[in-house]
Amino acid sequence: MATIKEIAKRVNVSAATVSRVLNYDETLSASPATKEKIFSTAKELNYQTLRSRRKQNQFLLKQTAEGLQFRLAMILLHSKEEETNDPFWLSIREGVEKECALRGISSVKLIRLQQLTGAEKEFSDLDGLIIIGRVDGAILKSLNLYNRNIVLINQEAAEYDSVVFDFDKATCLALDHLTKRGYSRIGYIGGKEKITVAELQALKKNNTKDVRKIVYENKMRQRNSFDPELVYVKEYTIQSGYDLMKLAIEKGNLPEAFFIASDSMALGALRALQEANIRVPEQIGIVSFNDIEIAQYTSPPLTTVKIPTEEMGRMGVKLMIDRLQGRELPLKVLVPAELVVRESCI
Repeated sequence: MATIKEIAKRVNVSAATVSRVLNYDETLSASPATKEKIFSTAKELNYQTLRSRRKQNQFLLKQTAEGLQFRLAMILLHSKEEETNDPFWLSIREGVEKECALRGISSVKLIRLQQLTGAEKEFSDLDGLIIIGRVDGAILKSLNLYNRNIVLINQEAAEYDSVVFDFDKATCLALDHLTKRGYSRIGYIGGKEKITVAELQALKKNNTKDVRKIVYENKMRQRNSFDPELVYVKEYTIQSGYDLMKLAIEKGNLPEAFFIASDSMALGALRALQEANIRVPEQIGIVSFNDIEIAQYTSPPLTTVKIPTEEMGRMGVKLMIDRLQGRELPLKVLVPAELVVRESCI
């Protein structure tokens, strides 16, 4: 088993510096690069904190007449407001909660991103961590020092269990459907995918490119029909969908159809079109993404790509239980997406 001294020698810093970094001493002034090197070296050398070693030694003592009573944490990378604005995330969380309830797991600690800094040391007393959303690798490395059992939902990394869907294929389902229906000039309304970046004294949020937008742009370029003037991006909210569609209407020269990257944004976009007396699908077609429950009740009902979000949450729990029962090989589960055809495009 690796020691702090071995890590210090590899990184060329003092043992005291290594100890303070691994214990999240916020008064330490080491550079982010040095901290990252310490975490990566600790992972490489299979270093475990004292609390992690105690947890492993006690694990087999937790059996009861009803079986192992797992204690899990569900880490949510989205705020309550973001979850409300985009039911995609809420549905995944509900899937986790339902599967835990079904399997008699009553101890599930709920932690949001804003509560994450400084809480890592508590995770060594838990059996596993289920992370919903995209989290930066530096955070994963630090969490992994305190708990080896991690399942990612809606993000994949080779060394961890993950539950994902094929963004590329799912987006192609929407765009190919529009093309088959005769639409050639297709616009895009989408949001900014968020990913967290670790700083041990603060958490900052950066934007990264959304796969749906990348696939859309590539598809349109392949068809020699890409027009950057038809691309509108803001946040993944109903209000943003309304604002962006209203902007497109005011600019004039609307496309024949829009691919809208979430049902929530499509709700706002439909409202803007109704206010402008632009008929869907007679004057403009709409295909969206997620198939949240309300999508079938809009006017007109939305044609959308269905992502089995609740099942993603349930599968995350199943992977965790399987790992806690002895599996060590990381697994990736790719859930299918399907197009649900309704009346928002001809």
